[in-house]
Formats: sequence, C-alpha cells, structure tokens
Amino acid sequence: MQKVVKHRLDVWKEEPQYWTHMSAIEKRVYASSIPRSLIELIKIRASQINKCAYCIDYHTAEALQNGESARRIFALSAWKESPLFSEREKVALQLTEEITHISIDGVADETYESAKANFMVSEIADLIVCISHINFLNRVGISTRTVAL
Repeated sequence: MQKVVKHRLDVWKEEPQYWTHMSAIEKRVYASSIPRSLIELIKIRASQINKCAYCIDYHTAEALQNGESARRIFALSAWKESPLFSEREKVALQLTEEITHISIDGVADETYESAKANFMVSEIADLIVCISHINFLNRVGISTRTVAL
C-alpha cells in the first residue's frame, strides 16, 4: 500500500525573504566557473542521499534540459565505480557525499587535497556553497513534505 504524503507548508510563501536569499545564492552558484552539468550532478546526488524526491525530480529535469545524458544520471548513485564520470566530477561527487554526511567524519583531508589538485580555491568555495545550498533545500523540502508534481 502506497503511503500518501501530505504537503505541510510552503516556507517560501510564508517567509518570502528566505526564498529571495536562497535564490541569490543559487544565482551566484550558477554564475561560478563550475560547469552547469556538474552543479546539477551535485544537486541530484545530494538529493538522492537525503531522499528528497522533489529535488531529485527537479534537478534531474534541469540536468536533462541542459544536455546531461540519462545514462549518466542513471549511473550517478554508482559514480565511484562508473567510467562515465571524469576525475574532476568524481572529486566533486566525493566532496558532495562527505559534506552531505558531514556528521559522520567531516570532510577528509584526502578529499580536500584531491579538490585542491583538481579545482582552483575559488571553485572549491563554489563547490562547498553549492553542496551546502542543496542540502539546505533538501532539508526544507523533506521537513515540509514538498512533493514533485
């Protein structure tokens, strides 16, 4: 039997200034030098880990509209074993997993050093904010039971 998920509230409608600020962060992330395809992969992967159905649906559609292949999206949960992702993408996805699971072991020195070897310092800052941003949105979506339409 399928559980009926009932939406609780729309945080953005109740407090629109939060959305204004969150949108500004997102706009800045998209204006960074991080490729749009990688941003969407990060958002999908964090949302998979957090089990945010709304964000998985939304960012998968965004990725497909921006040229990402369905094959890579299907393989995203097994990115470590997949030859479909570049070294840079794998480093960013490892960082995504460690930040998303921050309470377990934080971000490993090895992961941070790999990030430094593959990204400029400003790009690492962009990645950290991008990953933190989607985790924030996942938590709002899950706690309010926002559902994909």
